Amino acid sequence: MRQSTFLAPTMRDVPADADAISHQLMLRAGMMRQIASGVYAYMPLAKRAMAKIETIIREELDKIGAQELLLPSLHPAELWQESGRWESMGDELIRLKDRHNRDFALGPTHEEVITMLIKDGIASYKKLPLNVYQIQTKFRDERRPRFGLLRGREFIMKDAYSFHDSAESLDEMYWAMHAAYSRIFTRVGLTFRPVIADSGSMGGKDTHEFMALASVGEDTIVYSDESEYAANLEMAASAAPPSAEVQVYGRLEKKETPNAKTVDDAAAALGLDADDIFKALVVMLDDELTLLILRGNDELNEVKALHELGAKEMRMATEQEVVDAFGASPGSIGPVGVGNVPIYADHRIHSMKTIACGANETGYHYVHVGPGHDYTVTAYKDLRTVREGDPSPDGKGTLRFAEGIEIGQVFKLGTRYSESLDAKYLDSNGKAQPFLMGCYGIGVSRTIAAVIEQHHDEFGVVWPKAVAPFHVHLLALNVKNEEQKQLAESLYQELREASIEVLYDDRPERAGVKFKDSDLMGLPVRVSVGKRAGEGFVEVKVRKTGEQLELPAGELASWLHQFLSE
Repeated sequence: MRQSTFLAPTMRDVPADADAISHQLMLRAGMMRQIASGVYAYMPLAKRAMAKIETIIREELDKIGAQELLLPSLHPAELWQESGRWESMGDELIRLKDRHNRDFALGPTHEEVITMLIKDGIASYKKLPLNVYQIQTKFRDERRPRFGLLRGREFIMKDAYSFHDSAESLDEMYWAMHAAYSRIFTRVGLTFRPVIADSGSMGGKDTHEFMALASVGEDTIVYSDESEYAANLEMAASAAPPSAEVQVYGRLEKKETPNAKTVDDAAAALGLDADDIFKALVVMLDDELTLLILRGNDELNEVKALHELGAKEMRMATEQEVVDAFGASPGSIGPVGVGNVPIYADHRIHSMKTIACGANETGYHYVHVGPGHDYTVTAYKDLRTVREGDPSPDGKGTLRFAEGIEIGQVFKLGTRYSESLDAKYLDSNGKAQPFLMGCYGIGVSRTIAAVIEQHHDEFGVVWPKAVAPFHVHLLALNVKNEEQKQLAESLYQELREASIEVLYDDRPERAGVKFKDSDLMGLPVRVSVGKRAGEGFVEVKVRKTGEQLELPAGELASWLHQFLSE
């Protein structure tokens, strides 16, 4: 491709509203342009890189028997109403009406549509398992689109769906897709971790997110420094501590703690460490008043708590609800003497030797509280947000934190959608059964951004070979020099005939401008045709390492084939 006619309008200055490196470089290198907030046009450079990512995805999914199809982006509201997500998706679902005043949505994902398609097309277990996928534009009305392609309202995604007649079959496909994702992200050149995650509005139980490590990441990854354990912060666990030897019972004592509204306030009033005091939180758990107790300044992890307690919704009780139930303000609540409210305690409570808690009387706390003697817990659960340095739950090493970009996720949906949409097949006994389902997504446009976040330097992008828009950037440094122009033209034709993808900078620009644009675009190899063109020599520079060498023009194609195959 000749750069003189190639659509890649580069920019010298960093756009003021671009915070992420990938956003800045994609705008500066002419890879994309914003059309509206969170909506971008992909220019040829980005489209070529995206096509290579898509090819890698197709190759790996085809290997495990997945079949590609294409589903509509326009979804009738009835499907989403049947699944229950017309309301639960909230404002993220982009809704519209047709000329007949019928409700539709622009698809953010396709569980409903594919379930109805398979419901009408598969009648027998003999056709199972089935795994289908598509690569398509999705739509979500993000409240705050930011970071370019990392959080937009329109994005390109690969979504796959599998259908099964047994849990064993679903499990086998889940791990086959997990392995395929690992190969895909390795091939595109990403450093990533698969982490235990929350399924969110997708439903289902088992799920892993694939996170690309990056400083701009919106998610925190928690991982062990000595094992393969990794989880999203929302789902991360730590090893349960051993039970402590508590103080002698019978010494319960009430002390005044005026104006103590927080754990730190109470600790100061009592002369204790914050970790010696219960944090008591009154919540509405699926409309049932519930007391949660944690240690000191531990933070409640609401996502994990919902999973641990088997609930769908949780909210903090209002101050009036707390007063009505406990007879005291929120800062003075505790489990002592509570008999009509379920009490769930975080497992770190076990390691407390000295215990103080609210006395259920405003401005007072108990000290010398005895577990099992002064209060009874309904159950101990993992309720807290882990901290860096906690012991890993698998007993190997300690937990460390890193920032990451979600680039893919795999789910076991179970019968979440097949039951709500009445999608069934006939089993070997002729009995109708709901399909067991899996769902598997990759953010294709996000993956481009993640690659750039991990592969850049102060001058621009440094593309991995596998997904680079072109293999080679060929520069004619002075197109007015006939020797340089002729050699560059002949090399351009030779490389194309050798199936080496080449972007040929034939523009009548200064050499400095061409070098800067070349570094900004970041193709794996730069070939400069300059002062030694008359001798038949060119200068080669490897973008990643900065290595430079001079080669006879006649040896360039073979050198490039060797370099690209390594």
